Amino acid sequence: MINRDQSSLTLPIDFLRCLNVIDIPLYFDYSGNMETKKAVDALAALAQETRLGVYRLLVQAGPAGLAAGQIGEQLGLPPATLSFHLAHLSRANLVRGRQDGRYIFYSVDFDQMNGLVEFLTENCCAGASCISAGCAPSIEHVAPPARRRAVSKA
Repeated sequence: MINRDQSSLTLPIDFLRCLNVIDIPLYFDYSGNMETKKAVDALAALAQETRLGVYRLLVQAGPAGLAAGQIGEQLGLPPATLSFHLAHLSRANLVRGRQDGRYIFYSVDFDQMNGLVEFLTENCCAGASCISAGCAPSIEHVAPPARRRAVSKA
């Protein structure tokens, strides 16, 4: 019989336990999906033009990072827009903010960045050396193209 005093049953597990029909241990088997979920969250955060620009700027700045105002000035972003995108990158654990007086400095979590790259290339070339396979990135493929200055016609 069901005890009527138990009003917070979540069906069907608790309901079936009250009926003594089943006895299910409450634990979950770890299958490694958490690492995949973190990678998906990080890639989703970077899959937006503004956030990718912010992230690349912070990678260039190195471990010292940049103040939020400097990021906004260099990328031409209003404070509210920048704050939104920095919060998204922070939730994905790609950047960290630290207070220094009146300013908040943001920097890349390089351990997280390296972990993401490691995750993406974990089974590259079936574990063989990528140097001989030709799939290792070269400097010329990674470096962005040189930007040209706009020439005004007068």
